[in-house]
Parts: sequence; structure tokens; C-alpha cells
Amino acid sequence: MRWAVLYARSRAVPASFAGLAVSMAVIWFLARDHWTEVPVSLALLVAIAVTAIGLSGQDADLDRTAAIRWAPRRVLHLLLIGGLGAGAALLPRLWETGRVPVEIIVRNAGGLLGLAGIAAVLFGGAFGWTLPLLGFAVAFVVWATTSSTESAHLVITWLFQPAGVAEATWTAAVLAVTGLGSYAVFGNRR
Repeated sequence: MRWAVLYARSRAVPASFAGLAVSMAVIWFLARDHWTEVPVSLALLVAIAVTAIGLSGQDADLDRTAAIRWAPRRVLHLLLIGGLGAGAALLPRLWETGRVPVEIIVRNAGGLLGLAGIAAVLFGGAFGWTLPLLGFAVAFVVWATTSSTESAHLVITWLFQPAGVAEATWTAAVLAVTGLGSYAVFGNRR
């Protein structure tokens, strides 16, 4: 067997793909007439959360003692998760009339992906979904209950800001770089 097949199996990639397909079908069906920023962000959250459960292998000590370079594989794995999430959110653009800008989808995918990487480093790969979910919940509650143009508000609600908001873009970029870098260097927590 090739290393890629073994890596995919040890990271529950087939189960993640199945979960991704089912969850995206449900979200697309429920939001079929209202594919706006909120359902798109929810779809990205679910796509990244479902696929991020495989950010660690079966045995962290075995992974750490392997004689291969893990950093490129970790970065590639995170980028694959982000690409799948962005692709799942972009797919309805083929048949929806109201289209969410690609900039928002890429920005939100990058930020949520960074949160998944940070969560894997802090809590372990099986809990890579925790920080994206927490970030989404906090941003949604603050966005739905308050309205402000202050920088702190725009940073907290970065997921639900329109395209072109510098604070939202920078927040997502910092999260993405921090998450990718920390997960590539440190890997998942034991």
C-alpha cells in the first residue's frame, strides 16, 4: 500500500468524506432558497468541522517517531480540508441566483481552517472542530444581537462581515497563518 492510502485511513478520511457529503446535502436542501452569507458560513463550519476530526492519527507517539517529514503532510492535510470546505460552499453557485462573493467564502474558509489547526494543537486532532464551532457561535451571537462599526465588533464578527471589510480579512488571515503554522510545526496534541 502507498503511504497516502495509509495516511488517509489512519486519519478517517473516508468517514469524513461521507459525513461531508451528507451534511452538505442537508444544508444545501435547507438553505436552497436563501444561500446567503449565514448559510455559507454554516456550510463552511460544518465542512471543516466534519473533516477536521482526522487531524490526528491513531497513535500520536507512533506519528512522532516516524522517519518522514510531517510538516508538509500536515499543511497539505489542512489545505485539503480548506479546499473541500470552500468547494462545498462554492458548489451551489452553479444553480443559485443569489451568489455569495468568492472573497467571503475564501476568507471564511481560511479563518475557520486556522481555528481547526489551532484546536488540533491545543486539544488534539479529534477535537479540531471545537474552536471553529466556538468561533462561529460567538460571532453569530454578537452579530445577531448588536450592531456596530467599531473595530472590535468587526473583528469578533468577522465571519458575517461583507466583502471588503479590512478587519474581517485581517482576522481571517491571522487565524489562517497561525493555525497552519502551529499545526505544521507542532502537530496535534497527544
